[in-house]
Amino acid sequence: MRRFIGLTRYSVVVPALASVLGALLLMAQGSIAVVQAVIAAIVDRTSLKQTVVDVLTAVDALLLGTVLLVIGYGLYELFVDTGIKVPAWLQIKDLDDLKSKLIGVVVAIIAVIFVGVLVDASRGVDVLSYGLGAGALVLSLGFYASSTRKESARK
Repeated sequence: MRRFIGLTRYSVVVPALASVLGALLLMAQGSIAVVQAVIAAIVDRTSLKQTVVDVLTAVDALLLGTVLLVIGYGLYELFVDTGIKVPAWLQIKDLDDLKSKLIGVVVAIIAVIFVGVLVDASRGVDVLSYGLGAGALVLSLGFYASSTRKESARK
């Protein structure tokens, strides 16, 4: 029974691969969207405001792809192979490492979305409401990260 339970950790390979595939898809689509925005800005003389929104939307897809990539690598590294070669900043030793990396990327996504709203909004009330919501979410994530961090990581 112990051996069977130990082998179940390999079931994480499927979601890890799915996350990496999803990341590759989003990164490809985001890259294509950036190229399309550049071409539209040059050929169609798209307005600056529209170009900024298009590029920020593409960057949002790239950042979401990054989230999926971090999740895929993290799950694989935590459950299957701790010796996978990744950059030092992407090495994940426990779930707290994965959580902190994900929170960092989510905060970046929130910032990109807010800048898109800031550029695209026509009313100050819209910007204020989105800004307050984004700020509350970022503060909540920061509080969650600091309050659930291990004692050894705090020192």
